[in-house]
Amino acid sequence: MKTFKQRFWKCAKWFGGLFILMFLFRLMYGYIGNDVAYGSEYSDDFFSSVGSLRKNYASEKLQIKQGSMQPANMPVSQKYEKTATVKSKTSQFEKDINNIKKEATLFEGVIQYEQNTGNKGSRQIHLLIGINPEKFDSFYATIQHIGLVRSTEITKIDKTNEYRQLNAKKASLEKNLTSLNELKSRGGAIGDYIQLHDKILEIETQMQELGVELGNFDTENEFCTVRFSLYEGAPEKKVSVARRVKVALEWTIKYYAVLTFTLLGLVATIFILLLVIDKLRIVKLVTDKMKS
Repeated sequence: MKTFKQRFWKCAKWFGGLFILMFLFRLMYGYIGNDVAYGSEYSDDFFSSVGSLRKNYASEKLQIKQGSMQPANMPVSQKYEKTATVKSKTSQFEKDINNIKKEATLFEGVIQYEQNTGNKGSRQIHLLIGINPEKFDSFYATIQHIGLVRSTEITKIDKTNEYRQLNAKKASLEKNLTSLNELKSRGGAIGDYIQLHDKILEIETQMQELGVELGNFDTENEFCTVRFSLYEGAPEKKVSVARRVKVALEWTIKYYAVLTFTLLGLVATIFILLLVIDKLRIVKLVTDKMKS
C-alpha cells in the first residue's frame, strides 16, 4: 500500500507539473502573440511602393583621422540621407492630422508628399516631410506623441561617394561639351555638323538631369526625411489579467484532457498488444509441446 501511494503521488506530481507548464505557456503566449500580431499589422511600407519621391540629403563636418593622406583635424563634408518612418493609429483622425501639420509648420518642415486614402472609419494619410537636420531629432520625438505609435524606424545612409561621383561625372561632361563646341566652331561637312549638334544636345540633356540630382545636395536644400503614416481606427481595449487567466485556463483544461486521453489510449493499446503477444507465445509453446 505504501509503495502504491508513493507511485500515485509521483504520477500526480508529473501530471500536475505538466498542467501548470501548459497553463504558463498559454498565459505567456497571450502576451507575446498579441505583440507579434501588433507588429505584423503595420509591417508594410507604403512609401516603398511609391516611386519618384523626392530624395533629401544633408551634410555634416567630420574630422579626418590621423594617418590619412590629408592633414589631421581637417574638417571634410559628409553627405548622408537620413530617414525616419513613423506609423501611428488614432481614433481622432482629423484632429491628429491637424496636429502633425501644425508640428511640421512649427519645426519649419516642408510637406513634400501627401496621400489620403480610405473611407471614414478606416482612413489613412501618408506624409513625406522634409525637416532641417538640426531639428530632425526634436521633430521625430514630438510626432511620436501623435496617435498611438505602432512602429518607428530610423535609417542613415552615407551618400558622400555618390555625391563625388556625380561631381566627377559633371566635370567630365563639361569637358566633353567644351571640346565639342570647339569642333563645332571649326566648320565642316553638313552631315558631321548635324551629328555634332545632336551629340551636344545629348550632353546638355545629361547635364540638366545631373544638375537636378546635384541640386538635391545643395546646402539650401538640405533636409532629413520623415515618413509619417496615420491610420484611423478605434483604440484597442486592454485585456485584463483576469481575462487572460480565464482564457489560458480554458485552453489548458481542453488540451490537457485531450493529451491525457491520448496518452491513456496509447498506454491501453500498448498493454493490449503486449497481452496479445504474450498469448501468442503461450499458444506457440503449447503447440510445440503437443507436436513433440
